[in-house]
Amino acid sequence: LIKNYKQQFIKHNKVFPQHPMDQLKEAIQAVFHSWNNPRANVYRELHGISHHLGTAVNVQEMVFGNSGNESGTGVVFTRNPATGENKLFGEFLLDAQGEDVVAGIRTPQPIQELSERLPNVYQDFLHYAKMLELHYKDMQDIEFTVEQGKLYILQTRNGKRTAKAALKIATDLVDENVLSKEEALLRVEAEMIDQLIHPIFKPEALDQATPFAQGLPASPGAATGEIVFTAEKAKERYGQGKKVILVRQETSPEDIEGMIVSEAIVTSRGGMTSHAAVVARGMGTCCVTGTETLTIDEEAKTVTTNDIRLKEGDILSVNGNTGEIYLGELPTVVAENNQDLTLFLSWADEHADLEVRANAETLTDLTTALDFGATGIGLARTEHMFFGEDRILEMRRLILAEDHREMETALTKLLAFQENDFYQMFQTIQDKPMVIRLLDPPMHEFLPHEAPEIANLADKLNRSVNELTAKIEYLKETNPMLGHRGCRLGITTPEIYQMQVKAIIQSAIRLVQEGIPVVPEIMIPLIAEKEELIHLKTLLIETIEATFNAQNIVPFPYEIGTMIELPRACLIADQLAEQADFFSFGTNDLTQMTYGFSRDDIGKFINRYQEKAIMSHDPFQHLDQQGVGQLIKLAVSNARRTKPTMTIGICGEVGGDPKSIPFFQTIGIDYVSCSPYRIPAARLAVAQAAIRSRPS
Repeated sequence: LIKNYKQQFIKHNKVFPQHPMDQLKEAIQAVFHSWNNPRANVYRELHGISHHLGTAVNVQEMVFGNSGNESGTGVVFTRNPATGENKLFGEFLLDAQGEDVVAGIRTPQPIQELSERLPNVYQDFLHYAKMLELHYKDMQDIEFTVEQGKLYILQTRNGKRTAKAALKIATDLVDENVLSKEEALLRVEAEMIDQLIHPIFKPEALDQATPFAQGLPASPGAATGEIVFTAEKAKERYGQGKKVILVRQETSPEDIEGMIVSEAIVTSRGGMTSHAAVVARGMGTCCVTGTETLTIDEEAKTVTTNDIRLKEGDILSVNGNTGEIYLGELPTVVAENNQDLTLFLSWADEHADLEVRANAETLTDLTTALDFGATGIGLARTEHMFFGEDRILEMRRLILAEDHREMETALTKLLAFQENDFYQMFQTIQDKPMVIRLLDPPMHEFLPHEAPEIANLADKLNRSVNELTAKIEYLKETNPMLGHRGCRLGITTPEIYQMQVKAIIQSAIRLVQEGIPVVPEIMIPLIAEKEELIHLKTLLIETIEATFNAQNIVPFPYEIGTMIELPRACLIADQLAEQADFFSFGTNDLTQMTYGFSRDDIGKFINRYQEKAIMSHDPFQHLDQQGVGQLIKLAVSNARRTKPTMTIGICGEVGGDPKSIPFFQTIGIDYVSCSPYRIPAARLAVAQAAIRSRPS
């Protein structure tokens, strides 16, 4: 083996250094050089670590775990990194070095068995494990070596863990008086919360299924996908839109890019602290290791167990909670009743300054949002309500109407649809606030474009195909996102906004009469001029008052606000605040308008920008604080001078982004709004932002 290694030097016209200091220097330089290797770059991208930090090298004395049966090595977590249970979790090997454990070449023994093999060493380890955990106030990941009966602690660090374990460890440490609630809230990354609300296999499906292989449950979760045997194939199939399960004898750092895109990872070798297990837990990816009944032939692209032989592309379902692997696809459900999560987020709510609302308009999404703890609805997009089969026909009739009578016919039917929609929505959220955005997208989005669809519509509207085709062609816009949309529709076709507002108020009247207090918040989109807002606000108020009068109802409170999504609106926010009851920032369009990037096309080049270090992140995913953020900050400051108590929220995509929320905390936003499944993470993120903003 030594000769083979020396031969590698000879191939590169080098001689293996003989002086120990030269060897040490080469080893140190090798670590420094590793900072820029491809897998290190991928790892930093995954975990949001700066490429400019650089690395360090620790040099320490060598001890030998491979010097007999009184020697050994191990990796141990002071608590279970998968479940959080307060019990040592780890493995050891006698007569071995550390690499033998983490590489997965040999299957190690549970740490508890060390108490039988080397009882004095085990007791020493218990002592130091407790000491280290109390010192760092966190679960520790400890590497140790035993040399001829003497224990050496080589390294300790805060252990990587699943989201489930992170919550349990944090809540347990509070119960044990090791941490305060505030400290515990800062110990769990907001992004980890997402792992707790993703699917698990349906219990009834598991009852009827028979696993074809059993391994170690290295990282929990449930996943289905097609088998791939290499990281390269995983990336290829993922790029084609496929869900993949990476199946290997063992993984190594070179596999990181394939592991990132995989739904689950399965290995035939290695234990619960092998490379595959540790990396998967850190990513929240389902993982099963040590599936020793599997025979994997990576060259032939097959995996065999007993009489079953599978090939690349076959479908597997992997249960990371039990280590069981199934043939075919099993249905999934979302995990429920996580008591640790409920408790933890209640602590978060106690410390939060910002509220967390939801972007939702379907009854399912509204219910989900409330179940996840939303304090209200920050954005209900009315355009999503017009795409049902009956509704889209009437919407098209309205857009393509030849005269006022045909328009009124369509508006009457749409009014009935909308009133029922809003009634059910208000009924669902009860007394919580709900911001309803009036129609925003350009009209052509509701129209058919293919010849058969146009012909079908012409038949239903009793119009000629040629006439309809010409009208649709006329309504097409060169740049629709900058075209005839938003408040511009309300100004040119006021009947649409009048219908929507009438539906909102009529539905609210029904609920108020039923004893459910409702305060409608009506939002006008895409305002760029103060006069636009004045014109439309006047129109809406006239419509609302006429609705109250028509039903002989004593008026109840309502609000009319606007969405700030244009740079000009940010610059004249003080003027707009004179007319608006509230603001909500649409950061998607604001980012688009500020950068000049199309959010639909940025994916074609943003990766190159990041590779070349031109941009560190996609500004549609994380707020551009230096540009877009400064526009928002200016608008908030100016609006507050005009109307100090004005409610101001964020309803764009970054409203649920834990990396963006601290910025909103600092500039005085009242609430963030995000999709329902991002609410739990956002609740934690706003609490963390509040805690960090307070003087220590």
